Amino acid sequence: MVKLYVLASLAFALTAPFASAQVAILGSGVSKDCYEAAKYQRVSAREGEEICTKALEAELMNITNKAATYTNRGVLRMRAGRLDAALSDYDIAKQMRPDEGATYLNEGAAHILRKDYTSALVSLDKAIELNSHDLYAAFYNRAIAKENTGDIQGAYFDFKTADELNPESDLARTQMSRFEISTN
Repeated sequence: MVKLYVLASLAFALTAPFASAQVAILGSGVSKDCYEAAKYQRVSAREGEEICTKALEAELMNITNKAATYTNRGVLRMRAGRLDAALSDYDIAKQMRPDEGATYLNEGAAHILRKDYTSALVSLDKAIELNSHDLYAAFYNRAIAKENTGDIQGAYFDFKTADELNPESDLARTQMSRFEISTN
């Protein structure tokens, strides 16, 4: 049996960075500006949120782009610390496009920021089930949630999967270095 032990304090795990994802918009217009605000962070989160709100209020969009705009506004709201507003946007986006994994990934990140790790697990499990386009972030965030719910072994293996999915990033590897593996 393999046992995992955390070498660093739980406080470190609580401050671990999380990952989020934006949803691409097809076409042009204000909704694309919203996507770019979420992705490239060239404007403040508050300014980006205003761009997204303008797109939702004034632009005719198909259901896919509208759901993506709600998700992207949620990302910007989350960055601004407006977690309840972000979660509300994710709920609307999920009603429109229940098969969009990035929305669940971002919802999971918002739950992590709220320290609601059980809800984060539900969202992140769904993001992984839907094969979210950013599986690295889904596994990385789920590892954070698992560690904070006491599933140390599950956390380690999710960090390991995240590292395998994105070996160029050292975030997961850094997290894995806190664990000690022993066999009995």
